[in-house]
Amino acid sequence: MINSNNQFNFPTILDFEASGFGGESYPIEVGVVATSGQRYCTLIRPQRDWVHWSNEASRIHQISRTSLVQFGKDVADVCHDLNELLKGSTVYSDAWTHDNGWLIRLYHAAAMAPTFKLSPIESIATEEQLSVWDDTKIRVQRNLGVLRHRASSDALIIQQTFVESRRLVEAPVNSASHVG
Repeated sequence: MINSNNQFNFPTILDFEASGFGGESYPIEVGVVATSGQRYCTLIRPQRDWVHWSNEASRIHQISRTSLVQFGKDVADVCHDLNELLKGSTVYSDAWTHDNGWLIRLYHAAAMAPTFKLSPIESIATEEQLSVWDDTKIRVQRNLGVLRHRASSDALIIQQTFVESRRLVEAPVNSASHVG
């Protein structure tokens, strides 16, 4: 993820907020931050058979089911938007096991297929990056001043954490600082 000018590329990140965890949960909001910096975020209107709801999850993301029904986009419209924005690209998630399941559920409900691939962020992060990930993420959150736990905010935090952790572990070591 380094270009020929030794600059760090920004991976495209996708993040979901969901009705909870487990097999009956479903996506309620999707956020994307693209390599270009373009952002996409929308609430997702639940399907009639999507009835699972976790009050604990609702407290964390501050999204009510009523808001989803009233303001959420239809699943087919969300899938169309994602396909247009992400066509042919590899998109990354820091919670791939959850996000991939919700992506499958979203596209199945719309009777569509994604035009992009979702992969775990770990597939492009180095071991060294992962060793500093949590501390870097805390600094990124503080520096960005992001207070809400929402899909687009989380996607930005993940993208910035990837870039900052890569910069941190690949920064040149100043060998002239030690004089004997």
